[in-house]
Amino acid sequence: MRQAFILAGTNLGDRKANLDFALNALEQGCTIKRASSCFETEPVGFLDQPWFYNQAIEFETRLSPSELLSLCQNIEFSRGRIRTFPNAPRFLDLDILFFGNLILEQENLIIPHPRIQERRFVLEPLAEIAPDFVHPVLKKTIRSLLETCLDKSRVRLASCPQNSDK
Repeated sequence: MRQAFILAGTNLGDRKANLDFALNALEQGCTIKRASSCFETEPVGFLDQPWFYNQAIEFETRLSPSELLSLCQNIEFSRGRIRTFPNAPRFLDLDILFFGNLILEQENLIIPHPRIQERRFVLEPLAEIAPDFVHPVLKKTIRSLLETCLDKSRVRLASCPQNSDK
């Protein structure tokens, strides 16, 4: 079993239901260990859209990185995800952040996710459940990356129930 982290994000439809759907669907190939609180986050990149709900999820899996990517894409698709343009509004987005300490660069998959350290909406939920996890490339903890993050976009706890101990 390998430890991995995903960030789930949604800003269309019933955002809380979309996150719950992602958690339940991920259990097809994974054992959920922890999920962060639900954070409401300001859009980054394309700003003319609703705010997101984001949640970091820690789990264990026997899937390979490419199998995990396929699972995530299938879950997104089954929830109505259509890729139109970068940073577009979406019902569900599942980004693989870390897969143990694996460093992988393929055409369709880069692990660790290449922009973790630039995104407060990733670091806040991740720091809640794994503040001492060390980024395998940058050799810094999630807590340290959050403290030095230059992204000033707004991130706040959302008013949805916490699922921190699945």
